[in-house]
Order: sequence, then structure tokens, then C-alpha cells
Amino acid sequence: MRTTPVAVLLALSLAACGPAVPPEGAEGAATTAPPKAAEPMPAVNTPPPQAEAPKLSPEEEKKKAELAKLAKDMEEMEAAAKKEAERFDAALRAEAKALAEASYPTMKAALTAAMKSRHRTPGDSDRDAFRHPIETLDFFGVKPTSTVLELGAGGGWYTELLAPALAKKGKLLVTGPDPAGPETKRTTLYGKRLRRFLDKSPELYGKIEVIVLDAEDPKLPVDGTVDVIVAIREVHGWQRRGKLDAYVAQAFKALKPGGVFGVVAHRAKPDANPDESVKQGYLPEPWLIKKVEAAGFKLAAKSEVNANPKDTKDHPEGVWTLPPSLDLGDKDRAKYVAIGESDRMTLKFTKPR
Repeated sequence: MRTTPVAVLLALSLAACGPAVPPEGAEGAATTAPPKAAEPMPAVNTPPPQAEAPKLSPEEEKKKAELAKLAKDMEEMEAAAKKEAERFDAALRAEAKALAEASYPTMKAALTAAMKSRHRTPGDSDRDAFRHPIETLDFFGVKPTSTVLELGAGGGWYTELLAPALAKKGKLLVTGPDPAGPETKRTTLYGKRLRRFLDKSPELYGKIEVIVLDAEDPKLPVDGTVDVIVAIREVHGWQRRGKLDAYVAQAFKALKPGGVFGVVAHRAKPDANPDESVKQGYLPEPWLIKKVEAAGFKLAAKSEVNANPKDTKDHPEGVWTLPPSLDLGDKDRAKYVAIGESDRMTLKFTKPR
């Protein structure tokens, strides 16, 4: 049979266009690989976003600032105490020992020797002209043989005079805050300051009996054994804490019948409101006398030895505007230095026999 050209072309076309996929099960059938999955990106350790610190309230900000200042003051106190302790070399310790072991015929003689001694903290003698220690302690009747309780020793200004004067024949007790209290309390700083002061010279201060006193609940572990209690620039602090009556009651209990409670205090104007004036460090004299007598004491005498008529008692930072605090720093410094320390009442109370 004759094949036409068209037929030939058709056959060639069909052969070339065979099936693209071999029949199922055919040997060597081609397979199509699935698409390759993309590799995961390495993990990046991104820190979680920091939470914004909560905003402090004004009270919290104030507390934070107070704690920061307390820490700074503690550091400065420790540095000053270390420097002062280093001042007590062998020669000064020998002088201190001789001062404490000497016998004095009168309190005036004992105090005169103590006031001239090198053991005193540098700068303390600058205050003698304002504080009149000989006249003040003589007014209270302190003798070399007395048992004296210093109710609130503070930084030790009177302690450094009383200790050597009483070391031979008398006895000195001092009160102060707990030096082992919480570091967040300013009273702990005051307790440590007193402890460092006493530790620097066992020759002078080794015989002192220290009474740790809780300012919020004052208790004196002595009953009727003390001749004289002195509270020098302390009562305004008692009143500010609402503890004046408690302190006065403890003083009454500690004294012997006939014993003396000697008070030196910043004096407000006579008609001042004590609740207001005490915020500035001052208390009215008539009011204070009534408060102390209400506890059983009798006012025996008053003295103007520590009076200062130049004190107008209306300073921007209260009594702390004046020396030695000078809380305004260099602002009007000459003005307040010229005024001097505060106007002070000096009151002698006795416990009835």
C-alpha cells in the first residue's frame, strides 16, 4: 500500500510526542522531589524589655533623700572619729591619765584643769564663752564627789569636762541611743558617735557608766541613787517627740531625795505656744517650769548665766540658724556668728526630801 507523505509526517509527529510520564510501575520511572523546606533562622537572644521603674511618691522621694544623707553623715562621722582617735598619741594619753587621776579641792578647780587640757575635741573650747560650764555646773551644785547623770550626752561636749572632774572621787553616768540600732535610723548614728567618742580615751572615759536609752520609751535603770541630773539643750527634743513628761518622770525617779535636776534649754518668748515654738527649738520658760513641777519637782533657782539678749528667736531655720549649727551655711553667716549661740534658760529643780 502506498504511503502518502501526509501519513508519514503524521506518524513521525506522534512518535515525537510520546507520553511525558512513563506508565505506572515502569522500570526507572522518573520521580519529582518535593521542594526543600527553608532552614530556620538561628534564634536571637533578645532581652525582654525593661519594666519602667515605678515613680516614687513625694514622701518616698523624701525618705530616699533622707537615707542618702544619713549614709553620707555616717561616713563623715566615722572618718572624723577615726581622725580624732589618732590624735590620742602616747603623750596625750599620758596627759589624759594624769588629768583623770588628779585630786581637786573644788569642782571649779577640776573644771578649770579640764577646760585647759589638750584632750578636748578641737573647736570645743570655742563654745566656752557661750556655755559657761564652770558657772553652770556650780549653779547646779556639782562637786568632785557627786554622782552625776548626763541625760543626753550628745556629742560629748559636757562629758569631756565632767569625766575627768569626777573620775577620782565621783561617778558619771551618760545616756545615749543604741549604737547597734538599725542603720536606717539617725539615732544609730548618734549612738555610734558617742561610742567612738568614749572609746578614744579609756584613761578619761573608762569609768563612765553608759545607759542606752530608747528615745521613744525612756527608762533609767537607777532609782534614787543620783545626786545631780543635767539636761543640757535636750528638753526641746523631748517635747518634739512628745516624750517630755516621760523623761522628767524618769529623772525624778533616778534622783536621791534632795537631788538636783539641772536644765539648760533654748528659751522662747514667755507667751509662746510651746507646740509651735518647739518646731524652732525653743520653749517658753513659764510653761516648762510648770511641766517639770507637775512631775513633783520644785523650782529652787533660776540663773541668767546662759542668757543671750541678742537672740531674736525668729530665725529662718530656728535655733539651728545660730552657731554652732549655722544651718544656712555661708548665707548671712557673719550676722548669725555675731549673735552667737541661743538665749537659754538655766533652771535648778530639786526633788523634795
